[in-house]
Amino acid sequence: MPPRAADDVLPERAPENAAAPRYQQVKDFITEGIATGQWLPGDRLPSESELVQRFGLSRMTVNRALRELAEQGRVERVAGVGSFVGHGKAQSTLLHIANIGVEVRQRGHDYACRVLTLERVAAPVDAAALLDVRTGKSVFHAVCVHLEDGVPVQLEDRWVNPRLAPQFGAQDFSLIQPSEWLVRHVPYDQMEHVVDAVLPTAEQAQLLDIPPSDPCLLLTRRTWLQGEPITAVRCLHPGARYRLGSRMQSDGKPVVG
Repeated sequence: MPPRAADDVLPERAPENAAAPRYQQVKDFITEGIATGQWLPGDRLPSESELVQRFGLSRMTVNRALRELAEQGRVERVAGVGSFVGHGKAQSTLLHIANIGVEVRQRGHDYACRVLTLERVAAPVDAAALLDVRTGKSVFHAVCVHLEDGVPVQLEDRWVNPRLAPQFGAQDFSLIQPSEWLVRHVPYDQMEHVVDAVLPTAEQAQLLDIPPSDPCLLLTRRTWLQGEPITAVRCLHPGARYRLGSRMQSDGKPVVG
């Protein structure tokens, strides 16, 4: 179904919020229209020119409002075409080892895994530190790009201890993703998640199909069995396409369902 034009569903007036900063008035106007269902995901929003005229603001101020909404995932901007209601950022949990393939399919989208590297190598210094093994120890190394509807949403760089996962290097990870295979075949009793905001390297930006100036979320996960490391993985997500979050009860238990 083609997106509805903004004129078809344009709210009659802007919210009465004159005390807010000027750009915030534009943000509130668009956010309210989305929240009330006047604009649905994929619908075209009023153009910058229309918003300039409606609010009597400068194009720079209107552009800031749209830019911030795009950064929040509420709006998708297409150069030379216009602004549209966003479909929302994909979200993954921090409470357990997420299966990104299942998450993507649950959203009704197509999932694919592009395997770039699968090899057994001598652990370099950084991998040895992550896995808590000596430098030069033989380890598995896998690099994959995970795609949602053909768009890269995660770059996975994984190191695996062969003693606990000797068959890891023989798998076809275009059919089953590395984390899913490990969860199925290698039990673990400890897990660590660390999230950082980073800028991608030039190579990472190219693989994720984003500008090198775009911020990313870096999730570093490590697992152990009886004190022995199983795997250490760095999952890099474009900040504009993905978010990481969890919901839990007051006693610390995850909310499920």
